[in-house]
Amino acid sequence: MANNDVIIKIEHLSKSFDDKKVLNDINLEVRRGEFVTLLGPSGCGKTTLLRILAGFIASDEGTVSLDGKDLLGVPPYRRPLNTVFQRYALFPHLDVYDNIAFGLKLQNVPEDEIDERVRKVLKMVVMSDYEERDVESLSGGQQQRVAIARALINQPKVLLLDEPLAALDLKMRKDMQIELKEMHRKLGITFIYVTHDQEEALTLSDTIVVMNGGKIQQIGTPADIYNEPVNSFVADFIGESNILNGTMLSDRRVNFIGHDFDCVDEGFGENVPVDVVIRPEDIYIMNNTEKTQFTGTVNSCTFKGVHYEMFVDTDEGFEMQIQDYNAFEPGSHVGLIIKPSDIQVMHKERTCNTIKGRVIDAGHVELMGTSFECDAHDFEPDSEVEARIDFDKIDLLDDKEDGTLTGEVGFILYKGDHYHLTICIDEKSANYLYVDTNDVWDKCDMVGVRILPEDIHLGRPKAAPLGKAEGLEAIP
Repeated sequence: MANNDVIIKIEHLSKSFDDKKVLNDINLEVRRGEFVTLLGPSGCGKTTLLRILAGFIASDEGTVSLDGKDLLGVPPYRRPLNTVFQRYALFPHLDVYDNIAFGLKLQNVPEDEIDERVRKVLKMVVMSDYEERDVESLSGGQQQRVAIARALINQPKVLLLDEPLAALDLKMRKDMQIELKEMHRKLGITFIYVTHDQEEALTLSDTIVVMNGGKIQQIGTPADIYNEPVNSFVADFIGESNILNGTMLSDRRVNFIGHDFDCVDEGFGENVPVDVVIRPEDIYIMNNTEKTQFTGTVNSCTFKGVHYEMFVDTDEGFEMQIQDYNAFEPGSHVGLIIKPSDIQVMHKERTCNTIKGRVIDAGHVELMGTSFECDAHDFEPDSEVEARIDFDKIDLLDDKEDGTLTGEVGFILYKGDHYHLTICIDEKSANYLYVDTNDVWDKCDMVGVRILPEDIHLGRPKAAPLGKAEGLEAIP
């Protein structure tokens, strides 16, 4: 990318509120005229990033430049960008014309120029006949157009949009998506858009920035993000997915759900644990079970308007989500096929919990600030160790007081025959555990954590990349 194509450059940006780090070393380049969407769940840091760009809050670390000039020391009203908020913040005592013209009047722009620019921008947002209307008499979609017009009239280099369509009903939101895309095409200015709506991001964006836990997980085109997710969070968050444990047998050959499949991925090695992503629309389902790769039984079938959504129990005991234009009744025995090009293989982020600790004595080790019983006879007291604990060797308890540790259920990933959970022990210290379980838990449940002595395996510490230990950082 040529430097003159970059309008905004963000480097090593971090921000904390109290003890919570909401942005953690953000690095991003935005090209001139690009429609960039910051996408992620609530609390991922996307709105904080937008507010730092707008100048409403200050960052703790890092730099932001616009056209090569430092932006962080510039007050909001002097930045060549404007913000459209989720709540439109229109002035109820002013009509449409005066709401749009308000900023220009503060700048003492001549009346004839104000009039010309207001009428031009009203035409752009399809509101030409509404100049004298009371803004409170307008529909939600019309109010949003007025808010966008008020931002555009200042001719910003960058337009920031903070979930601007969230308050609209579904049909109006889809209509406004089309209008926003058309406005962007006509104006040619840079749009930076915040949303938690995956479909909205896929519809509008040139580039999507997927965020979680204050970090950027993946940057790419909508097609790249959907078809080539880099980790399980992105695969799970963007659209529907079957995310399954697998083993890469060799180049272009992978095993999952108890069967071997041809695929197009290579370079993983042989007999290497991997994650496999299959989109529900990429599984072919048929009544004829001959010459199919595997079979299953339909346990539910729901009409979704465009397609039917079915859940099928496979012959090896895995549950698969399938979308098809044809309905297969519950109880039907069906044949299933997955094409090699529709199998996405990803490196596993971790294969077990690996935690740095300290030996207390021959029978105890300190992990995550807590003493655990285990066999530490082979290690000197006060020496550093590395504890490895398998995902399925950690028990979660309803009563948090019954556990050695207390944690909060975070990211929940269904793997076809079990759940893979992220348990936050201490967010400030980035202490997390990862647990495989057949029990159903809800996000934010507080749980007790129990680990038996025989399930803690100690070893000498290994050097971790970038000074971080595997298993101590939240799933991206």
